[in-house]
Amino acid sequence: MSDRYAVIGNPIEHSRSPRIHAAFAAQTGEDIEYGRILGSLDDFAGDVRRFAGAGGRGLNVTVPFKEQAFALCDRLSERARRAGAVNTLSLEDGEIRGDNTDGAGLVRDLGCNHRFNFAGSRILLLGAGGASRGVLFPLLAEGPAAITIANRTAARAHALAALADDARVGGCGLDGLEGRQFDLVINGTAAGLAGEVPAIPDSVLAQGGWTYDMMYGVEPTAFVLWGRAHGAARALDGLGMLVEQAAESFFVWRGVMPDTGPVIEALRHS
Repeated sequence: MSDRYAVIGNPIEHSRSPRIHAAFAAQTGEDIEYGRILGSLDDFAGDVRRFAGAGGRGLNVTVPFKEQAFALCDRLSERARRAGAVNTLSLEDGEIRGDNTDGAGLVRDLGCNHRFNFAGSRILLLGAGGASRGVLFPLLAEGPAAITIANRTAARAHALAALADDARVGGCGLDGLEGRQFDLVINGTAAGLAGEVPAIPDSVLAQGGWTYDMMYGVEPTAFVLWGRAHGAARALDGLGMLVEQAAESFFVWRGVMPDTGPVIEALRHS
């Protein structure tokens, strides 16, 4: 019998994770079955335990359950602990283990797939929620000169910057960005769900700077269009991050790292 895995979220029917993991399994010869679970907004823990009780080996966790998954775990990886959220659950020997692969996915997409040079760069991280928290520490590990977290509510940006406890990290409100420029602007806000862009100055992108939206879609996202309109050298969406974080989850579960390039290419052209 194939080992069972799934992605759990609400909503979930749009998820590309089953297709991604099926491609990884075919490529690596791993015998897995991967499905979707529409998680109950009132009983996420029950959904996880029922899946584990039926022999499930692991779950990817998406909106809105990442913080609930964090609270449910018996054991956490260091990167999950720092992120305060879990997107990868391993279900073994009656224990729930949590990890967070989002930051690894972002860094690998930008650094390996697109060759962005993090060393000495000035990075602007828009938003101070779970998405930004999940990628902050992996970004710091790449050696940027500075990371500025900007949020509509400045206090949340300051709180996340303080959590980093690193002199390179600072926080501000969106209105504190006037006159400042960055080599990489990452959108970790939910503004794109409404087709909007955070209220940032037109001049925030340095000459030759890149933009990156953690979201993705069939059409270019609002933030990708903003990057193009403001002269970004590269204006990227988060499809590569999606596949790279899935590959890291696959490695956590199976001990095998798949080749992501063909999978990204297939999704991009589907």
